[in-house]
Amino acid sequence: MNQLDLFSHIAGAYASASDGELTNDDLYRVVAERAGIDVGAMNATVPIGKAGTQRSPIKRAVRWYQQDLRAMGVIEKVPDARGVWRLTEEAGRKLKRSQTSVKMVAFSTKLGVAIWGSNEAVYPHLGQPIMLALTSPPYPLRCARAYGNVNEQEYVDFVVRSLEPIVKNLAPEGSVVLNVSQDIFLSRSPARSTYNERLVLAICDRLGLHLMDRFVWHNASKPPGPIQWASKERVQVNVAYEPVYWFAADPLRVNADNRRVLQPHSARHAALIARGGEQRQAVFGDGAYRINPGSFGNPTAGAIPRNVLAFGHQCADSAAHRRHARDLGFATHGAPFPHSIPNFFIRFLTEVGQLVVDMFGGTFKTGLAAERLGRRWMVTENILDYIRPSAELFRQFTGFEINPGFEEVRGAG
Repeated sequence: MNQLDLFSHIAGAYASASDGELTNDDLYRVVAERAGIDVGAMNATVPIGKAGTQRSPIKRAVRWYQQDLRAMGVIEKVPDARGVWRLTEEAGRKLKRSQTSVKMVAFSTKLGVAIWGSNEAVYPHLGQPIMLALTSPPYPLRCARAYGNVNEQEYVDFVVRSLEPIVKNLAPEGSVVLNVSQDIFLSRSPARSTYNERLVLAICDRLGLHLMDRFVWHNASKPPGPIQWASKERVQVNVAYEPVYWFAADPLRVNADNRRVLQPHSARHAALIARGGEQRQAVFGDGAYRINPGSFGNPTAGAIPRNVLAFGHQCADSAAHRRHARDLGFATHGAPFPHSIPNFFIRFLTEVGQLVVDMFGGTFKTGLAAERLGRRWMVTENILDYIRPSAELFRQFTGFEINPGFEEVRGAG
């Protein structure tokens, strides 16, 4: 049995205990049952240390990892009870956040792996080329959501730090795609923050990436806002889009192909093709644009999409994630990322078998889209309430495995 399995069985033992408390003897028994270890093997002793004291190496390892859980803030000693440990109050709350230095495989498929942990602990040690990093970092909101937010003043440094290990592992043909918010306002003012502009400049200047495009994600179902300045003060209009920035390591080598994201021709364009193209001749823009007979008449596989993406924020996968979260007793995500966004960019910027990563997994739509499109993927998320329900979205895929400790974890809600 490897170390991850043993650690998982120990964490799972506390998570599955009815009151979160276990004596050491109970812990040994539960771990033996979960791991299929014979009682004799669990109790078998060998000489350990310079003194050659007879001890059980398995029980010793259990106690060792028990102390790791204590250091992580997951368990604590029960006062006035010898050899009794329990889940801490913090570990039993919603939105259980991993320690910065801790990383643990939560679940995996044949194509990808989900890691409970911070991106700072994972990606510096990746050691394989990333073709696409696609993520939606927490927005710099003044009123933080449950998953936490970095304020506007710290946001540029926060995102750049998060991208540094990604860029070090980015393939020469690779890309970075970020969905951020433009609805960030100066304090007590209807004037918008310029953090987006500062973020783009910092990514280019400090990380050496190149801005390829600013996509507009038009979301017609976006709730009305900003409430204060549009609905109350009446000095703003309602917002219907968010920016999506596309950066490349090398613009001349980037692995982009718009033929992978062609859209169906409009009925009008299809009729134009059927007629053999334009029947007129015209000049526009002082000669910059010309229409000749036959223009736009060649049959093609589809229309090249524009950089305005009209996708709603609701999708069946988000609904499924909320349902699984409720069933397991976890908090639902307050700002789920729709499947349509990663689906478009993964097709546009990668090919089958290439690696896609997401540093802020959330509801795991990037990993889900990559799995469905045959790309390899790695997603990190440091909040247990989000990563555990996400596992349920991947159960039908080839090679699915879930960490035994995560399998039995339930939320408090």
